[in-house]
Amino acid sequence: MATTITTASRRLAGRGSATRRKRGPLGLLAWLCGMVFFLPVAWMVLTSLHSEPDAATNPPSAGAPLTFQGYREFFGVTSGVSPWPPLINSFSASVLSTLLVLVLSIPAAYALSIRPVRKWTDVMFFFLSTKMLPAVAGLLPVYLIAQNAGMLDNITLLIILYTSMNLPIAVWMMRSFLSEVPLEILEAASIDGAGLPTALSRIVAPVVAPGIAATALICFIFSWNELLFARVLTGVVSSTAPVFLTSFVTSQGLFLAKVCAAAVCVSLPVLIAGYAAQDKLVQGLSLGAVK
Repeated sequence: MATTITTASRRLAGRGSATRRKRGPLGLLAWLCGMVFFLPVAWMVLTSLHSEPDAATNPPSAGAPLTFQGYREFFGVTSGVSPWPPLINSFSASVLSTLLVLVLSIPAAYALSIRPVRKWTDVMFFFLSTKMLPAVAGLLPVYLIAQNAGMLDNITLLIILYTSMNLPIAVWMMRSFLSEVPLEILEAASIDGAGLPTALSRIVAPVVAPGIAATALICFIFSWNELLFARVLTGVVSSTAPVFLTSFVTSQGLFLAKVCAAAVCVSLPVLIAGYAAQDKLVQGLSLGAVK
């Protein structure tokens, strides 16, 4: 008996070492891929800490003296142009549109997954078809509608546009998350007399909280990074952070240190949001995976 146990343990140990040997190259490959994606970001941060002459050298000098001149120019210390109005506009449009997307997509996904409507596949295809039209193709009609409605250079217009642009993606994502909710707990809640609002807020929402966080984060990123409509439909009052970022590319030339400093500052809210919700994001994106 002892000999059998010893033999089995040796076999398990051999399989474990073989598995580790197989995973070693894959782990190294994963680290290399991560470094490939991280190096441009690290170089951007390093360039933002250089002076303009050092940043413009070819090849760039990695050991040049560090300075915060680019960040001082971004925050208007030397130029007098404040970045806070565009940053606040981007934050307001992104957060409010994301909240509206969640309010609209969760009941829609509930109807398409837990309580499926008739011909729900046609409904899902309709949501998907709205993303097939290139954004630039709808730019002129949207501009004319906004002009006739007197909503040019208005943050409310951006909130409406971002909500409509992200809603199809949110419905598709939330439907996949809600499909994992056990129907038994909803049936038990209905027996106890819980209505739809109660079921959504007290039962469904806690179960799919990682999926909601993942959907919200993706919609926030898409809204924060949107440039085309914000560039055309806004002006001085409601310009967003990406539009403000393009103002650093002037006819006088491309000032790399200042542009990199501005890009780092504009990217920080998305990075902070992703870091704060990383555990929920991983759980949400892996929801429905093969266990």
